[in-house]
Amino acid sequence: MTIAIFNPEHDLCLSKGRAHFVPPKSAVDFARRDASTMQPLYPDAHCTSVYDLSPTLARQATHVVAWGWNTTVRWELLKRGIAENLLPSEAEIACWRRLQHRTTFLPLQENCHPISALDQMQSLLQEREHWVLKAPWSGAGRGLRWVHGWLTDIDRRWLLKTIATQQCAIAEPRRDVHLDLGLEYCLAEGGISFLGLNPFRTQSGVFRENIPIEEVADLLLQYAIPLATLRGRLEPWLKTHIVPFYHGPLGIDIMLCTDGSCHVAEVNLRHTMGMLHTGITSATPNPMNHD
Repeated sequence: MTIAIFNPEHDLCLSKGRAHFVPPKSAVDFARRDASTMQPLYPDAHCTSVYDLSPTLARQATHVVAWGWNTTVRWELLKRGIAENLLPSEAEIACWRRLQHRTTFLPLQENCHPISALDQMQSLLQEREHWVLKAPWSGAGRGLRWVHGWLTDIDRRWLLKTIATQQCAIAEPRRDVHLDLGLEYCLAEGGISFLGLNPFRTQSGVFRENIPIEEVADLLLQYAIPLATLRGRLEPWLKTHIVPFYHGPLGIDIMLCTDGSCHVAEVNLRHTMGMLHTGITSATPNPMNHD
């Protein structure tokens, strides 16, 4: 039996990096309430949250997939009776967490800078007024701060805490975004498979809703050449730097800007809501296979 674990708290667990981390109740409730989210991706699997996985069901598992792999969900699955050989190892998860650090993807991002001291950010503010500060391990709109012209006391405290706990912060230019777009992939030993495009809306960096691709087809056509150019850089880079270490679902969030340019905003080594929205179902290669 394949068991598919819906753990939307993945990004938060990844940022903490601790096996014994307890996610907030709201995240746990979301995972338990919407566990069927995984069903379109794995129609023949038993879909559940880790918190509702019974020992009886755990003993019947022959294959396990998760929305995203982190040390917290691994520990919880072991505690509930999933055989260790069905799970990624601690070393694999540690490697994937290192890959997910935003500094990994700086070669794909123009004018983005790692910040390890306040004076570095002050210097950047002399060059440009508007920046977005991002924690290296964060997602779904968390771990973001918008800076306008100067650092407030709250900005300074946030920046110093992020540097102390996550090695640095990332400063990204504030861009005038026309549309957010997800590029959905599956990575395997043989290379990478492009699964589709997913336009979506955000508010203050937080995902709000998917957009039917038919509604923005004309706009996407306008960005066809810059998108093709960006994919021409992205995909060889992924094959060289990510595929040797990680096999599974991967989503790249792209900003289509009003000046006609495209920029990488986020890279997620996990499933995405866009994979559901683009109609990807059981044809998606399994992200883990320890048979």
